This record gives sequence, structure tokens and C-alpha cells, in this order.
Amino acid sequence: MIIFLGSDFVNLLKNCVICPRRCGVNRYQEHGFCGADNIVKVSYYSLHMWEEPVLSGKKGSGTIFFSHCNLRCLYCQNKKISIDGYGKKISNKKLKEIMLKLQEDGAHNINLVTPTHYIPQIVKVLHNIKNKDLKIPVVYNTSSYENVGSLKILNGLVDIYLADLRYYDDELAKKYSFCDDYFEIATMAIDEMFRQTGTFVIGDDGIMKKGLIVRILVLPGHVHDAKEIIQYLYQTYRDDIYISIMNQYTPIETYCYDNLNRKLTEEEYEDVINYALTIGVSKAFIQEGDTALESFIPDFNISVLNN
Repeated sequence: MIIFLGSDFVNLLKNCVICPRRCGVNRYQEHGFCGADNIVKVSYYSLHMWEEPVLSGKKGSGTIFFSHCNLRCLYCQNKKISIDGYGKKISNKKLKEIMLKLQEDGAHNINLVTPTHYIPQIVKVLHNIKNKDLKIPVVYNTSSYENVGSLKILNGLVDIYLADLRYYDDELAKKYSFCDDYFEIATMAIDEMFRQTGTFVIGDDGIMKKGLIVRILVLPGHVHDAKEIIQYLYQTYRDDIYISIMNQYTPIETYCYDNLNRKLTEEEYEDVINYALTIGVSKAFIQEGDTALESFIPDFNISVLNN
């Protein structure tokens, strides 16, 4: 396993190609597409009860929300942190303390939300505590717009990948997330995630210990795209992964595309679910009721970082 420590760690951030944007900027002096510099920035951490049941369980998933993002999705419900950059800069030591505090508070896992641009710092922290002070699984919660080479650095440090597969059609990716190579990049990344974790393992307590969950956020007006993604995932991985089909799309402002200004209809969501059942998907999570509520958007508050 390659671990970026010391001068290697510094050099990686001096010519940043961690993600597929490959900006090549010196993050000690300037920002690339994601907006992050060389210091970890966190907006919030908490025991989160609204992840998939195998992650949240009864005690909650120990989520750490990182500021900034290497995508720029028009409809992002966490825009305050992903695009606007809300958060507080913290040391690697503080990041370690947060992980251990969440474990002490009873978290089933440590859930790193939008961590891509901080892989070097996260690796450095996990290398020091994984399977030592930190005993619970580590979840890497990602848009999947990842470089395979960067993911390889996480091998042995991440137990569970919680990965989006947002688009099958790259025209939609270009339109909504400003990248025209999303599907190819994301599917290669997901292949690497599966290579690292293998078939999922659920413990006697009903909590996932290792494995891959791929999320599909069904966008209003794009049922066909969601079906294409489900077909691809099932043909590729069968029952070795979980597919999480989500109806919680929440319009948080007025967009230039009419379909993004409404919630997903029950008929659209049922159409996607029925398709998944028809082709044989059985390892899946679905959402019931009106989940497109603002209560699913964390109340980001950096005051918790002062504790």
C-alpha cells in the first residue's frame, strides 16, 4: 500500500491531480476546481440516522461532512458546504479526535462525506489509528468522480464504499454537474471500490462491516437514465452489492431547468422500482413516503467543531 507521508504528502498537494479534474494547482497557494486548499475543512459532524439501515442502525452513522466538492451539481442539497465552502479549517489531529469521539459516542462507523479532495490528509490520519484506536468500519461516501489511482491509496483503510452513480448519460452530467466524462470515470472508480471490498458482509447486529452500496438519486424527468444505471449495476455486480434507489430529490432554489424545480412523482419512482424488480434486483434499499423534505438536509453548524 502506498501511503503519502512527509514530503510525498506535501508534493501531492503542490501539484494536485487527486481527482479527475487534474487541476495541477499548488494547494498551498491557490485553489483548483473544488475550492479546497491544503488544510482540511469540515462543516459538521454528528451521529446521523438517515443513511441506509445497514449503516445507521440504531445508534447512527458517525458522519463527518467535508467542505468543498470536485463536482458542482446544480441541484446539490448541501450547496452551503460543497459550493459555498461553509466550514472550519481543522488540523489532522482534530480530525483524528473527531473520529474517535464519534466512536466513543456509539457510532456504528465513521462516515466520510465528500472526502475526495482530502484523501492525503485522511490517509495520514487513518494510517495512525485504523485497527488501533479506531475499531469501527470506515465509510467513504462519494460522488464516485474519483481517480482510480487515488482510491488505491485507500485500500485497507476504507471498509465500506457508499458511492453515487449519478448519470448514465454524460449529456446529463455535463448539463447538471459540469463534467462530460462522468459515467466512464465513475464506473471505473466503482470497479476499484468493489475490488477492494468484495461481496458485502453484514454482521449479526445487522450492520454492514464491509462492502459496496451504490446510490441512485432518481432525478425528476429522468426515469430512463435511472433504469439504465440499475441495469448496468445489476448486470455487472448482481447480488454482490447493494443498490440504494433514492426518491429524496429536493429542489432548494429555482433552476433554469423546469424538471429540477419539482419533486419526483410517486409514479416516476414506482416505475423505477418496478423496473428493478422486473430485471431481478433483490439487494436494494428503497425509500417510502415523502422523503424529499428539508429535514434530510443537515443543519450545518461549525460550533460543534469547538467541542
